[in-house]
Parts: sequence; structure tokens; C-alpha cells
Amino acid sequence: MAKQPNIVLMGVDSLLATHMSCYGYHRLTTPHIDKFAEGGTLFEKTYSAHIPTTSAYASMLTGLDTFSTQVVALRHQGPLREEVKTLAEILREAGYDTTCVGFSGPSARGFDTYLNYSGWGPDESGRSPKAENLNKTTLPELNRLIDQSDEKPFFLFLRHMDPHSPYLPPAPYERAFYHGDECDPSNKSMEPVMTFKPFCDYFASWMPPGITDKDYVIAQYDGAIAYMDACIQTLFNALEARGVLDETIVIINGDHGETLYDHECWFDHHGLYDVTLHVPLIIRYPGRVPAGKRVAGYNQHKDLVPTLLELADIDTNIAFDGQSLTALISGEITSFESEIYITECTWMRKHGWRTPEWKLIVALEPDFHFKPPVELYNLIQDPDENNNLAETLPDIVNVLETRMKDWIRQREQETGLTNPIMIQGDWHGHKGVGPFKTSEQAYNTMHIGDAGAAARLQAKSRGE
Repeated sequence: MAKQPNIVLMGVDSLLATHMSCYGYHRLTTPHIDKFAEGGTLFEKTYSAHIPTTSAYASMLTGLDTFSTQVVALRHQGPLREEVKTLAEILREAGYDTTCVGFSGPSARGFDTYLNYSGWGPDESGRSPKAENLNKTTLPELNRLIDQSDEKPFFLFLRHMDPHSPYLPPAPYERAFYHGDECDPSNKSMEPVMTFKPFCDYFASWMPPGITDKDYVIAQYDGAIAYMDACIQTLFNALEARGVLDETIVIINGDHGETLYDHECWFDHHGLYDVTLHVPLIIRYPGRVPAGKRVAGYNQHKDLVPTLLELADIDTNIAFDGQSLTALISGEITSFESEIYITECTWMRKHGWRTPEWKLIVALEPDFHFKPPVELYNLIQDPDENNNLAETLPDIVNVLETRMKDWIRQREQETGLTNPIMIQGDWHGHKGVGPFKTSEQAYNTMHIGDAGAAARLQAKSRGE
């Protein structure tokens, strides 16, 4: 019997597929991942149906949707349901040695080894070498796993954090995509960002004092991706140098995208717009996954686990909500479901229905952006989702809402469980507050960052 393949899954937080050069971005942000993609299959329409991180990884690491996992909110309370098996648990039962680096959500249950690294704020230089920190933690463990892989295949899950704010890539990536004056007083583009009370203290803690130009911040985001790309190449090189790259299934998948200067969801990942829903997915496994292929069909996070188990020739009796992507890769099927139920429970609580032509977003309570309770976008004519048609096309709203409610009813019947977004309680982390009654209440309640810490950091930066 042939040895089962090793599996390396790189989950990247907050990575915009449309800011990767292999997905058509005009800046060369991912040259190493681009080359990696040439050796594997790239999926052009992978969607994170359940925003944000906690619920997205719950689907990515179980093969189930939010009805089955019951994980829908960023601040999920309690463990994953006992009835649900994680990928780590399945692979461990199949004889794998399993390691998780940098992740501790409910769906991280079942790994043999957990390792952490500094993946958030700046170091003493004021920059944040997140991917290098990850490599320093990961490479010794990767060598250990490879050393014993003749007896035991391994599963290594890495959570990369570079595209997640704060965007503080080390030099030379800080200036790689920006050559202007980020504090030009005539530029007013950052005024609405720095006056948005829920986030302004957080932004002030890591953005340059006097920042005026949004394009500088976007360039920092792109620089963080390029920096991460260079560090990821070190991991590819390590696998190749040890002679195990081609017998290892290597996956790059985003948990969700990022909203930069769009939709007033400044430099974060909330909202149900496509910048947040559309994620990259690339799989490389020579012999089983063709090189240089691009798949145009729709798929979701829930399809990853069934795919990996099929590629690794592991049988289970689990009834996954997702299905193996091998049917898309081979062309046997051109697309999985193109109409999807979408949820968001981060800084706002909303759900919706996305088709290839339409996007319906329905607020379950008032949000802190003072957005209308119902939004409708024509994704063909308005792919950036800037023209809300809800009031002018009520019939379309009704049709989509009916389809969404029918799907919810069907999934509740199939699982015997309530749609979790309907029973979230204090999803925002403020005990006893319950659902927000008004946008003003949400705006005055929701907050990230510390005003005092932000002021001290700004003063320190000015002093330097």
C-alpha cells in the first residue's frame, strides 16, 4: 500500500483574492504563490459563506456549513459541537501526526501539537514580521514531522496573519507600492476613516501620525501580502529540499477577504460584500491535481475537507455538507451551487442570498454604519456593489428573500438545528445588551482599540 500523502494547509487571514497577482491584480504581490499556482490548480470562484474567521475556519476544517457546525459568530461561545469531527480528528484517526500553528478557534480541536507565534502587533522596529515569526516557529516542527514521515504522514495547519490589520510589513515592503506623501494635507481621503468612532483609536495605534492618504494604507496591505509571499516561499523550499514537496498536498486558502476603502467598512473584514466573501484557493499535488489549471466553477469552504480526504484516499462515513472539488477539477461538473446563503456576525449581524446575478443583504438588527436594512445589488452591472436597488426592485428582493427563507427552512429540517445566526444573543461581546435597537446604539457601543494607548503610540511616533 502506498504511503498516504502529507497535507500542509496554509490558511491566510484577510487575504483579498483580487489583490493577488495570480488572480489578476495589477501589482506583482504574489510572485512565489503565482509560481506555486502554476504547479497546481487555482479556483477562481471560492467563497467564504460565513463571515468572519471563527465561522469560516469552522467550515474549512469540518466540511460542514454553519447550520451543521452551529458556529456563525466571531465571538463564538463554547466549543464546537461534539457530533462534529474536525479534519485534525479525522486525520489523526487515519494515522497522521497533526500540528496546528497560530490558531485556537473551536474548529482547531483534535491536533496532537499546538504552537503559537507573534502574529499581531509591531515589534521594537514598529513593523510586524508576522510571516517570519511563523516560519521561525514552523520550520523546526516541519523538520520533525518530515523526519518521521516515513512511518507516519503529517498534517500541518498554518494560520498566516500578514494581510490582517495592522498592516505593518517590514522594509522594503513598506514602500514597495507607494511613492507619495502619506501625510499630504491636501489629501482628505482618510478623514472619514479617522473620524469613525468605533475604529479610530485602533487605527491611530498603528497608522502613521497625520495620515491623510488612503492609498498609503492600501499599499501597506499589498506590501504585507508581498512580504508574506516571500516568507511562504521559504516553506515551499523547505518541503522541496527535504524531498517531500511532491508527495505532499499543499493548499493555500483564505478564511475571508478584506474591505479596504470600500462600503465604509474601513480596513476590516465585515459586511457581506464580495471583497469579504471571495477568497483564494490553490491546491498542488502532482499526479492527482493537474498543473496550470484554473477552475471557474463556484465552490465554498465546506468543499475542502471532502476534497483532501479523497486525494488522500481516506474513507469516512461522514455526511459532509460540501463535496469533493475533484469533480470540478476533472470537468465532470462545471460548478457547484451558484446560489449561496451568506451570513456575517462580526461587527454587524446580517444574512443574505448570493446568485451569479444578484446579492441580497438583510440586516437582522441595526448596524453601526447606519446602512439600510435591506440591500440589493446587481453583480453583473455593478460588480463593486455600490448601487443599492432594494427600493426600486422590490419584486427581486421578494424572490431572493423567499429563496433564502426556503433554504434556511430546508437546512433546519435536515439538521434538526436552528439557524445559529438567529439565536446569537450578545454576539457583539457586550453582556446583557442583546440586539441593538438603533444604529446610534450600535455606533456608541461597538469599539476596538484603546484611546490612551493610541495617543501614546502616536506621540512616540512623532518623537521619532
